Amino acid sequence: MLNNYDKIANHYDTLSRLVFFKSQVNAQINQLQYIPKGSTVLIVGGGTGWILEELARVYASGLKIVYVEISAKMTALSQKRNYQDNQVEFVNLGIEDFETNITFDVILTPFLFDNFAEQRAVKVFGQLNGYLKTDGLWFLVDFSLHKTNGNWWKRLLLKSMYRFFKLLGIVEANHLVDMNPYFLKWAYQILELRLYYGGFIKAVIFKKIK
Repeated sequence: MLNNYDKIANHYDTLSRLVFFKSQVNAQINQLQYIPKGSTVLIVGGGTGWILEELARVYASGLKIVYVEISAKMTALSQKRNYQDNQVEFVNLGIEDFETNITFDVILTPFLFDNFAEQRAVKVFGQLNGYLKTDGLWFLVDFSLHKTNGNWWKRLLLKSMYRFFKLLGIVEANHLVDMNPYFLKWAYQILELRLYYGGFIKAVIFKKIK
C-alpha cells in the first residue's frame, strides 16, 4: 500500500531524529500555541502520535481531534499516547478514503504532501480545503528546497530519502511538490513561516480567507 509506513513504524521516530535531530519535532511543536481553545482539529498523517501528547501540554482538555493515519501500526502506537482529556477519534485510512461532514477549525498536515505525486497531492489539497472552515488555520510542515544556504545538499538528501523509501516500497513520490501555489490560488494568507534544519524544513501557518 502506497504512502504507508507500517514497515518502519516502530523505528520511524528514531530514524527521523538520527537524521534531523529535533528539527522535525520543533517545526510542529512551535505551531501548536496558535491553536484556539476548544478547537476541532484534523490531523492527517500524524505518525506515531507524539503530537497528541504535545497538544495535551497546550490544552489538557477541550480539543476535539480526528486523527487520520493510513498505517495500522502507527495508529496503534498513537492510541497508546496520553492525550489527557481531549477527545480523539482515530481513523485508520488513507486520507483519500476519509469522508466527514465535520468542518474543522485547524488542520495539521505534518510531512504529508512529500509522499504524494502531484496529481494526488492536488486532489488531497482540494479535499482538505473543503473540510476547513473559513478563517480556519492550516498548519503545513514539510520539506522545502528553500534558496538559503545552498540547495545542493538538500537535493542530495531528498534524493537519498526518496530512494530509501522507494526501496522499501513505501512512497509513490519521486520529487517534492511545491504546494505553495495551491494555497495562494485558494486565497490563503500566510500568518507565520519558519525554517528549520538550514531551510530544508518549512513550517507555515496558513489562514483560510474564504
